[in-house]
Amino acid sequence: MLRTACFILFCLSAVVLKDRTMSWKETRNLKWSDFQGEAQYNTTAAAVTASGITFSYSVRTSDGSIVSFNANVEAHFYPDNSWYIPERCNDYILKHEQLHFDITELFVRIFRSRMSQLKVTQNVKRDLDRIHREVNQELNEMQEAYDTQSDHSRNKESQAKWNAYVAEHLKKFEAFKSK
Repeated sequence: MLRTACFILFCLSAVVLKDRTMSWKETRNLKWSDFQGEAQYNTTAAAVTASGITFSYSVRTSDGSIVSFNANVEAHFYPDNSWYIPERCNDYILKHEQLHFDITELFVRIFRSRMSQLKVTQNVKRDLDRIHREVNQELNEMQEAYDTQSDHSRNKESQAKWNAYVAEHLKKFEAFKSK
């Protein structure tokens, strides 16, 4: 059987992106035409979804003390690093790949939720960086668990459970969704 999916996480902090990106939108699912990278035929994977969290922040100071912060967290898909092999893919596999991107959005929402609970202190930069590291670690772990448990989409029962789980948790963190 073919491996139907892999993922690549690009976890960036305050970096100017040179690659094209697509932001996660509730009203737009991925299409095969979004996967613009060169297909890798020397692998068992049928497709690769490159997605990740971009994060930046700024702090405002007054008299040398931090008085507020502003942060931006986004879920991005990287078309040039995402690819598929048409003869190995179908709509079912595309939905599996979409869920990788949806999981990225879920962790963006979790990130925003945790930031909303932060108190402004002189350690807020350290706290933001810690949350960033933790969320990216948790995201990576979930992406790996998703592929392992769904057997890269081949285990249809597990795939259905993951679909429901991610939908439920996206709804749970709906107040923090990307616009």
